Amino acid sequence: MGAYKEPHGGELKNLYLPAEEAEAEKQAAREFASWDLTERQLCDIELLLNGAFSPLEGFLGKDDYESVVENMRLASGVLWPVPITLDVSEEFAGSIQGGDRIALRDLEGVIIATLEVADIWTPDKNAEAQGVYGTADEAHPAVHYLNNIANPVYVGGKIRGVEAPTHYDFKHLRNSPAELRERFRKLGWRKVVAFQTRNPMHRAHQELTLRAAFDIEANLLIHPVVGMTKPGDVDHFTRVRCYEHLLDRYPEQTTMLSLLPLAMRMGGPRETLWHAIIRKNYGCTHLIVGRDHAGPGKDSKGNDFYGPYDAQELLKEHEEELDISMVPFRMMVYAENRAQYIAADEAGDSDQILNISGTELRRRLAEGLEIPDWFSFPDVVAELRRTHPPRHKQGFTVFFTGLSGSGKSTIANALMVKLMETGGRAISLLDGDVVRKNLSSELGFSKEHRDLNIRRIGYVASEITKNGGIAICAPIAPYTSTRRIVRDMIAPLGGFVEIHVATSVEVCEQRDRKGLYAKARAGIIKEFTGISDPYEEPENAEMVIDTENISPDLAAHRIMLKLESMGFMR
Repeated sequence: MGAYKEPHGGELKNLYLPAEEAEAEKQAAREFASWDLTERQLCDIELLLNGAFSPLEGFLGKDDYESVVENMRLASGVLWPVPITLDVSEEFAGSIQGGDRIALRDLEGVIIATLEVADIWTPDKNAEAQGVYGTADEAHPAVHYLNNIANPVYVGGKIRGVEAPTHYDFKHLRNSPAELRERFRKLGWRKVVAFQTRNPMHRAHQELTLRAAFDIEANLLIHPVVGMTKPGDVDHFTRVRCYEHLLDRYPEQTTMLSLLPLAMRMGGPRETLWHAIIRKNYGCTHLIVGRDHAGPGKDSKGNDFYGPYDAQELLKEHEEELDISMVPFRMMVYAENRAQYIAADEAGDSDQILNISGTELRRRLAEGLEIPDWFSFPDVVAELRRTHPPRHKQGFTVFFTGLSGSGKSTIANALMVKLMETGGRAISLLDGDVVRKNLSSELGFSKEHRDLNIRRIGYVASEITKNGGIAICAPIAPYTSTRRIVRDMIAPLGGFVEIHVATSVEVCEQRDRKGLYAKARAGIIKEFTGISDPYEEPENAEMVIDTENISPDLAAHRIMLKLESMGFMR
């Protein structure tokens, strides 16, 4: 199997226009309707333009989309497992029609590409979730994204690239498929095995990748994802520094590091096929695939979304068609009595096996505990400690949620005073009413506006947390999906502690000094949470407080104890 056969759907695509044509297209695009690409769309368009998504020539049209969802193939019959779609707002969709050309811009307004509109349609997102991810459970990050973050209308059509997305970081490690293929050719690398990762690599990963390359007599490409990964993953800046330290531990001229700006969906078996197609386009001949490759973990009932070998089996079924071979991931464990790593299936009864799980590693980082040299290299651990200090040195957010009048603001104020008394961190209180007045005064109380208000609070809290401060938030925040977005925004940057102030609507109504509940029952105030609009109670809050039988002072004291038990206070 050679490294330089064409992609399974034909030639390697390059959708960028030549320089002169690109400049003319850019000038013309100033008159087009304009769409600002989301973070995920920016990842997708970069890999469309540079050929990593060959044979695609743009965002999928309706026929291709439905065929991919139902059959894992484009309408032409070419294998393609994950729909690459341009989701837009209803307002924008209503402003364009088939045959129009639109400008696609990055977050700073730079035109990246133009798209000729072929199709505009409203997808059946439940069918997409079931077809692509095998579930409608919003515990799956891709299903959550589909239902709560993605826009409701899809636009399909071919794209023409005018300017590559800008990256200021690790430029020496960012290669297009054509560039990486050329590097392989110059180095004489005829067999290349890719290792897909979204996590830091430790000694066990080094051992398994070395063995995989050695067993098939191939060179190794460490090809980590630096686009969107699973919420809560280690940031890519930290991970890339860890990978660079690790490179020194491989035999010279056997291993290469290159970055992949992919937006992962955590789609398990289908995503594994997608990863294989992408690596084939980059010039690889083999892909290492582990247990539950690209799986998101457990569903809302505590069961795994995918079987441990579903991904391997699906790729094995299609590897001949894709012309890329799977190398099964062999779990490596440390045998203390041998002072070396061995494959788990080679361990005998006399072997003294040591292992540290990902959960245990995070606990040791959070508590500042020792991480032994047999598990990871000291310089890798040092990088992780730089960006993941012990919890008592991290910033964190305490996020109160509950009905109007439940006592959120009173407890939040009491907690703020107790934290100020303790000292050590800057503290900011983001009360719902105060934020409404100063940050969201132009917003109404529709679901869309309430969601936007909570996202703004979450953004401010994330900045406070990232910079080592304490954010105390006290909005109503009635919707589960929005609270999850805020948690995903903040948790990777420090601590996130959700407090459900579970005071009943009857008690809240008795306390109502402003007469809001009475006005809501009379129909004067529309969409009032608890009366005419639902409050979705948290299912996994870190703490639940009912203020009917507890004073604000005691509630704040209990939260302080909770923060101490979680390691945020010393």
